[in-house]
Amino acid sequence: MKKYACIFLLISMGCKGVSQEKEVVTVEGEEQTETYRVVKSEEEWRKELTDMQFYILRRAGTENPGSSELLKNKMAGTYVCAGCGTELFKSEYKFDSGTGWPSFDREIEGNVAFDVDYKIGYQRTEEHCAVCGGHLGHVFEDGHRETTGLRHCINGAALQFVPEAQ
Repeated sequence: MKKYACIFLLISMGCKGVSQEKEVVTVEGEEQTETYRVVKSEEEWRKELTDMQFYILRRAGTENPGSSELLKNKMAGTYVCAGCGTELFKSEYKFDSGTGWPSFDREIEGNVAFDVDYKIGYQRTEEHCAVCGGHLGHVFEDGHRETTGLRHCINGAALQFVPEAQ
């Protein structure tokens, strides 16, 4: 019986998992919390965003691949946060990654923030708007080697497109 109890205990300890854990940056042992320039209640966000935008930006959801109207957009302009209008990506940074989500090889520096995400069981780099904290997508190191080598895989519903002035 002790043998089975020990085996059960070892299996239980091994099944802890890290899929919901999140790395937290600390300074001198104190936990740091992020503060954003645009802060709204859940109710305010729900009133301003579509259901899909709320799901992605505020709940860190993911849209279905190929479902974004912005996926095939080739016009010159700027992609801004659908939550707060912050400029995030320039059209010249966009490329067709074949993944089904709008992809960019770089962000507008200072407007996109990064964090660690374990939601699917392994470490990924999550991207969110540096102004309102809205979830955008993830960045991977499998982009074009001729540029940055990065692929910012972004939910189209997290973005709005502003065409370049003619």
